[in-house]
Amino acid sequence: MPKPGGQHDRMADLPGRPHADPALRGRRGIAAIAAAIDKPLVTGFLVTVGVLGALLLGSAFTSISTILLSIVLALFLALGLDPIVRLLERHRVKRGAGIAIVFGAFVLLFVGFLVFLLPPVLAQVGQLVQSIPRAVAGVPDSEWFAQLNPDSQAAVRDALDRLAEWISSPSTIALLGGGVLAVGIGIVSAVSAGFVVVALTLYFLASMEAMKLALYALAPAHSRPRLSELTERVTSSVGSALIGSVILSSLNAATVFVLHLLIGLPFPALMAVIAFVITLIPLFGSVIFWVLATALALFSSPVQALLFAVAYLVYIQLESYVISPRVMNRAISIPAALVLIGALVGGTLMGVIGVLVALPIMASILLIIREVVVPRQDLKV
Repeated sequence: MPKPGGQHDRMADLPGRPHADPALRGRRGIAAIAAAIDKPLVTGFLVTVGVLGALLLGSAFTSISTILLSIVLALFLALGLDPIVRLLERHRVKRGAGIAIVFGAFVLLFVGFLVFLLPPVLAQVGQLVQSIPRAVAGVPDSEWFAQLNPDSQAAVRDALDRLAEWISSPSTIALLGGGVLAVGIGIVSAVSAGFVVVALTLYFLASMEAMKLALYALAPAHSRPRLSELTERVTSSVGSALIGSVILSSLNAATVFVLHLLIGLPFPALMAVIAFVITLIPLFGSVIFWVLATALALFSSPVQALLFAVAYLVYIQLESYVISPRVMNRAISIPAALVLIGALVGGTLMGVIGVLVALPIMASILLIIREVVVPRQDLKV
């Protein structure tokens, strides 16, 4: 038998050995921590290097945030256009020709927007800015104001005085001027970045299958069929959600434009563009625009505002129960609370683009949780 304190006991005391004493391992850990504390210079240096590395990484990320945003936008555009290209492929059109057809149609729509829609929108923005003071000043002379009781009239007058004071204040004028300048700079930046996004979208769309195969090659061979199936479902859901969101927003914009023309409300082109942007917010966008547009229509006429509110509310019901289920039939159902959270987070991080991609991202995460995480948890008994 080995003697006490011999080779057997020394091997048993080594960390990780089956017979090692847990108390001894704890004492060694405490001793290691104490030794590190006894060297404050080394500890401080390591902490400083870690903080500097985090700051440099954050600065680099901020510097390339525009490039990363362009890459993300181009990737989502490619995923949104890929179902259309595949549809053309099923009709015996080669992929290269399908990409050319899709991008040709996109260029025509963009040129049509620049030529036919953008000039009246810009003109109506100027008219709206000029009409705000006149609309505020003309409220006391309107018919609906005369029908209010004296207390309500006094409250409305007080609110209008506060609004007029806010509009005429130097800080508000400076804020509006800075906002206009920021919009102008944003338009120039968007045009310059648009070329990069178009080029990246073309590349991603042309190499979509190669990118998927490269992703599959990173997984073990036995997991590749499952990864392939899951990836196809995710990309299909993302493409369907993006296309569905754009179609629903376009229908909303067209409906708003027609209603403004029929009812005789001002700024139809501008309100249609605003409707397109706001209704990109899933589920709640139409309701938000309904409240906003009805409130703006009150400055023209309460009767016109009522007509618009009723007509657009009918369209919202039609969209919710008839149009949306047909357009979004391939998209993954998402709880309303998660839709709202995703839209808020996406809008805060990336603005309108973030709102647009929030729904596909949430759908992808939910699909992965349902198909991968939950089945693995079910196997743990």
